[in-house]
Amino acid sequence: MEYITASCVITDNRVYHSGRLLWEAPRVGLPDFLLSAYQHFGFQYPKFYKMDHLSKLGWLTAELMLRDGFAAAGYRPEEMAVVLSNGNSSLDTDYKYFATIEDIPSPALFVYTLPNIMIGEICIRHKFKGENAFFVSELFDAGFIETYVRDLMETGNARACICGWVDVLGEDYSAVLFLIERKLSTLPFTAENMNRLFNIQNAGHE
Repeated sequence: MEYITASCVITDNRVYHSGRLLWEAPRVGLPDFLLSAYQHFGFQYPKFYKMDHLSKLGWLTAELMLRDGFAAAGYRPEEMAVVLSNGNSSLDTDYKYFATIEDIPSPALFVYTLPNIMIGEICIRHKFKGENAFFVSELFDAGFIETYVRDLMETGNARACICGWVDVLGEDYSAVLFLIERKLSTLPFTAENMNRLFNIQNAGHE
């Protein structure tokens, strides 16, 4: 049976780990918040500074979720998968890149004009070499994610999987990631449990 062995939510300038508020920052814009979070948790990964906002957000969320308790050594790289979704694809960077076209198109922006580049950044960092997929939907579809990931696990195509939602458009952003393993935990892998953790993000707006 599959379980949610860890989760991380980043939204409204707050960071939650497995349902617990881990850190929050003053009201600052998204670029400053992402940099503050990176510095607060003491990460050392120079490539972070070159990433677009979507990749920074996804990278930070995955990094925080995996940093405590994930035994990557227990899996072969090809047994670890990533399945993500969002509502705006890479539009945040697409708009920025389009704005450069009239002058000198920016290669640094162009490389991030696909949302699956974010998955690539996570996989490179953590040496995940299994299946990866990115889906765009208006809202987080926990039922679809559960079905897709469970099929990967039950057919032997993955033994561990990061799944969830990472979305950025301007100053609107949210990230909710789940680590799924066949490792006994208190939280079964179900759409209901994913939605419950996903809805933490609404707390900052109530």
